[in-house]
Amino acid sequence: MKINKSLKVLFTLNSIFVFGGSLFGPLYAIYVQGLDNKIVTVSLSWAVFMISSTVFMYFVSKYGDKVKEQEYLLAGGFLVRAIAWLGYLFVTNVTGLIVVQIILGLGEALGTPAWNAIFAKHLDGHKEIMDYSNWNIINNLLVALSTILGGVLVTYFGFSVLFLAMSMLALVSFVGTLLTPRRVL
Repeated sequence: MKINKSLKVLFTLNSIFVFGGSLFGPLYAIYVQGLDNKIVTVSLSWAVFMISSTVFMYFVSKYGDKVKEQEYLLAGGFLVRAIAWLGYLFVTNVTGLIVVQIILGLGEALGTPAWNAIFAKHLDGHKEIMDYSNWNIINNLLVALSTILGGVLVTYFGFSVLFLAMSMLALVSFVGTLLTPRRVL
């Protein structure tokens, strides 16, 4: 797998983040049912995340290209999602969950378009399918591994440890993005 230096750095930073976020994976439904034993609450809270990320993404689409350093949007997305994941520690009811899902939507809206833009900027000419495939191979393996690990963490240590691990990994990506020289990303 031949990848240019900028994509290696971007893949590494995002891999740490994706690994953290994927620890939760399908456990989200179990977590939500622990708050409210109604299946519809899982669907509703996930819909709130999707709608809020869509609304926030609309504003990012209007103003994001005016941000000189897109890396700061990416870093902001990592940070906001780390805060949201920590927020799960304090959720005791559906209203609190909805608030966290809205914050998570903001993080998604900041980080995902920025990551896509930075990725597109560093694509190797005439090897775009290879670059996208390389990322998807990495992403799929990370999600598979972290989903298993997430289940192990929750089984033996509970959701609190899971949320702390997720937040710490997102913070590593945040700091790593800030410390990476702009000429690399």
